[in-house]
Amino acid sequence: MASSTLLLNPTLLHFQIKKRNTNSTTKPRTRTCHVSPRMSLQQQQQPPNSDLLTSITRLLWGKSLPPQLLISTVRTTWNSIWLLMMKQLAPSDPSGSYTRPISKFRANFNSSQFSRQKPGTLHLYIALPCPWAHRTLIVRALKGLEEAIPVSIASPGIDGSWEFRETRDNRGDDLIPGLDSVNGCKNLKEIYRLQRGGYDGRSTVPMLWDVERKEVMCNESYDIIELFNSGFDGVMGNSNLDLSPPSMKGQIEEWNRVIYPKVNNGVYRCGFAQSQEAYDIAVNELFSTLDMLNDHLGTSRYLCGEVLTLSDVCLFTTLVRFDPVYNVIFKCTKKKLLEYPNLHGYMRDIYQIPKVAATCNFGAIMDGYYKILFPLNPGGIRPAMPSGCEYEALSKPHNRESLSSVDNHIQVHVS
Repeated sequence: MASSTLLLNPTLLHFQIKKRNTNSTTKPRTRTCHVSPRMSLQQQQQPPNSDLLTSITRLLWGKSLPPQLLISTVRTTWNSIWLLMMKQLAPSDPSGSYTRPISKFRANFNSSQFSRQKPGTLHLYIALPCPWAHRTLIVRALKGLEEAIPVSIASPGIDGSWEFRETRDNRGDDLIPGLDSVNGCKNLKEIYRLQRGGYDGRSTVPMLWDVERKEVMCNESYDIIELFNSGFDGVMGNSNLDLSPPSMKGQIEEWNRVIYPKVNNGVYRCGFAQSQEAYDIAVNELFSTLDMLNDHLGTSRYLCGEVLTLSDVCLFTTLVRFDPVYNVIFKCTKKKLLEYPNLHGYMRDIYQIPKVAATCNFGAIMDGYYKILFPLNPGGIRPAMPSGCEYEALSKPHNRESLSSVDNHIQVHVS
């Protein structure tokens, strides 16, 4: 790895000054000058908050750009460091294509562990920026499991980890980041380490924790939403709503085989691509799939027809992040979702289902990407929220009821 380090003493800058004496023939003398970082070459006082680095660069090469060699060296160094950070953040294959690690803890629905569950014995750990965690929040809400399955919400740390810290603007809403209310841990990694036998792998959200056994039950998002949908029917929650009817299992699986690799994970394959070739493949697959979905939703209210399913929930959590996040920071720039009339209307349709909007925290979503994904946004500047993502815009009539013989909001309403 090529690297270069520019060493600068922050308190003293030594340089040569040749002093001319018109009345003497003495040789030039070498003097050590103390240069205040707030002083220019003309010895004019700079503003009190003048940055040290800014003063030094002005001293070295004035208002012009740094020498080409320095720019080239810094660029080479940054590219090398970027690749190193990306390999840790987003593992890739030899072509530079992002490969999502497989979840370590999968749910075994045939286990007697599920049949004995009662309210309060499970605890859900999530983070608001994460689309995979978001889907569990939505199904939890639609199935009326809020009281039966409490939640602790982590905040992204500056090092990319998930942390638990008290939020000052807590207004009684349980869907804002806060403390770990079950184990009292400072971060998610500490909770995973409580697992029997210990655990030192990836600490991801969402994660379902067995309070009684003190172990991770599951950290695969789709397993969790399947469990929430039907695993507790007759014991807790709303048994009248089924987001995965037996008659539609085949359709749902077919849609999932399309949506997961090309859309849900497709946006990450664009953003985390480590070669131009990998990015080109991912972005073309993503937008060809969005084109197909837009056409399909022109004649179908939901993916499987008139009934909202788990596939719709999974697609929604990516679509609701598309314009404010993925279009910008993940370079999914061919089109905005707003340019797909059917897809955008479909997203608004789901957003307006009772309880869904309350799970969408756009401020936390944008902070979780722009302020935390340092390799993709080193400045940490969060752009303005697109006007089409404001609550007023998302609440506008979608008129998609015309594609259904019945108003399906009745079917998914949870009082």
